[in-house]
Amino acid sequence: MSIAVLLVNITVASNFFPVLAAAYNYRRLDSVMKLMALFCLVSVLPDAASPIFKVHNSLPLMHLFDLLAVAFFTMIYCKVFYKPVLKTITLILGGVSASVMIGNVFFIEGPFVYPSISNTVLSLFLVPLSLIYFYQLLSRQEFVHIEKQPLFWINAGVLFYYAVNIFLFMLYTRINSAERNDYYMLQSVTNIIANLLFSVGLLCKPQKTT
Repeated sequence: MSIAVLLVNITVASNFFPVLAAAYNYRRLDSVMKLMALFCLVSVLPDAASPIFKVHNSLPLMHLFDLLAVAFFTMIYCKVFYKPVLKTITLILGGVSASVMIGNVFFIEGPFVYPSISNTVLSLFLVPLSLIYFYQLLSRQEFVHIEKQPLFWINAGVLFYYAVNIFLFMLYTRINSAERNDYYMLQSVTNIIANLLFSVGLLCKPQKTT
């Protein structure tokens, strides 16, 4: 078994870590973390559906996943941003991102092609929002242990995964097919790390501010 295949298998398995963490800690999850838990559950469905329903081309599911990611993270960031203007910006960016993705499915790449454009749009949507949230978290007036805040870990996973992979998503169609396995080893590693960060966040007990 090649390293690339091994990493893919580990990545698929790691997708279940946040789901198990959320199930274990469900009673302590607030509304935002419950949304994140549901998103993590949705994330495992494409991997689970392919062998169960013998889906040979799961690319339409990837397009659908990107749309669902925009919807979930729009709701999550709208809930956690304090300033109304940031909530409004999040809604606008979410709507624009979803519109571009839908247009991509029907008029550009199509549903049976790897969603390079949609993944790039999703990255461009989430990276700025995650940076804004970190700024909001670090500029709070009251003392708080940020490492005990569930969304600190979730946000770290979002920023790490999409910031590292954005150029891979952008350049996917230009990458030689023989080299794609090498590039996707990076994607697999970042996905595993992101899932571990999500799991830590979903296991956290929120700290009360003082």
